[in-house]
Amino acid sequence: MIIIIKKGTPAEEITRISQELQENWQIKPEVVVGRHHTIIGAIGDTATIDPSIFQEISPWIERVLRVEKPFKRASREYYHGQASEVIVSTPNGEVSFGEHHPVVVIAGPCAVENEEMIVRTAKRVKAAGAKFLRGGAYKPRTSPYAFQGHGESALEMLWQARQATGLGIVTEVMDTVDIEPVAEVADILQIGARNMQNFNLLKKVGLQSKPVLLKRGMAATMNDWLMAAEYILASGNPNVILCERGIRTFDCQYTRNTLDLAAIPVLRSLTHLPIAIDPSHGTGVAAFVPTMAKASLVAGADALVIEVHPNPAQALSDGPQSLTPEQFDDLSREMALLNQVINDRVQPVPALI
Repeated sequence: MIIIIKKGTPAEEITRISQELQENWQIKPEVVVGRHHTIIGAIGDTATIDPSIFQEISPWIERVLRVEKPFKRASREYYHGQASEVIVSTPNGEVSFGEHHPVVVIAGPCAVENEEMIVRTAKRVKAAGAKFLRGGAYKPRTSPYAFQGHGESALEMLWQARQATGLGIVTEVMDTVDIEPVAEVADILQIGARNMQNFNLLKKVGLQSKPVLLKRGMAATMNDWLMAAEYILASGNPNVILCERGIRTFDCQYTRNTLDLAAIPVLRSLTHLPIAIDPSHGTGVAAFVPTMAKASLVAGADALVIEVHPNPAQALSDGPQSLTPEQFDDLSREMALLNQVINDRVQPVPALI
C-alpha cells in the first residue's frame, strides 16, 4: 500500500506514523519525498488490511492506495504518479537522470582494450558532450573463445580515463565477487542483458549504494524486467536506471536485435524509474545507430548508451555496431539540434499574420 501524506506535514508526525505502522501491523515503512508529496510505502503483507484503517492513523494522511502490480517499489504509483530521478556523483559534478532532466549520453567502446585507447576515446566522447564513459572490463560473450575482457587490469585503465577526463564510469559487473572492485572504479554498475535475472547478483548490487544500469534481457517481458528492478530496490538501493537494448524477435536478419522504442511510453505509464536506450546493441549496425538514437530522443528517452571506438574495424568486441569518434561528433551535433526543436515545441507558437 501507499500512504500519501498531506503537504506541510511535520517531520515528527511522519516519523510517528511510520513507527505505528511498524509496531502495530509489522509493516516496513519506506518514506519517499517527491516533488509535490511525501508518501510512505507500506511494505509487507497488506493484502487483508482495509486501507481505511490506515487512513485513521493520522489526520495528516491524505489517502491510502493499494498497489496491485507485482512490482511495488518500481511502480509509478509508488511515487504517486511522478517520475523519480537518479543523481550520480562524478569528478565533473552531479549528473541527474530522469524525466525532468536533460538527456544524459553514455559513450565509449564495448570493451577496454588498452589504456591509450580508452583514455583517447574518453577525451573524444567528452568533447562531444558525453557525461559518462562506458567500457567493459568483464565481457559476457556468446562464444567461450571470444575476447572476455581484461578484468581487473581494465578497471585500472578505466580509472585512468576517469582521472584524465572527469567522466563518470559505467561498466558491467558479472559476478557477485566482482562487485566491490568494480564499485571502487565505476560510478554506475551495469547489469547486462544476460544477467538481468541473476537474482543473487541483483540482491548484492542492491546492497551497495552505487546506481545500477539494468539492461533488459533478450527475451524479457516488461514485467520480467521491472521485477528484476524490484529485486535491487527491495534490497535497499533506490538508484536504478532501466536500459532497453533490443530484444530477440522472429526477424533479426538485418539487425542484431529489435529495438523496442515502444518500451519508453509503456514504462512511463508503469514505473517512475529513468529510462535509457542503447541503439548500438539494439541494432547491431553502426549505420542504423544515429537514426535510432534520434528516434529515442523524440520518444522521450532519459539517457542514451552509444558505442564509440577509434577504429571499429579493429575492435576486439562489437566493432560492427560502434561509431567512430567523428561519427559520434556528427550525431552529437544533430541530437543537440533535435533537443532544441523538442524543447521549442512546448513554447507558444506565434500567430501567423
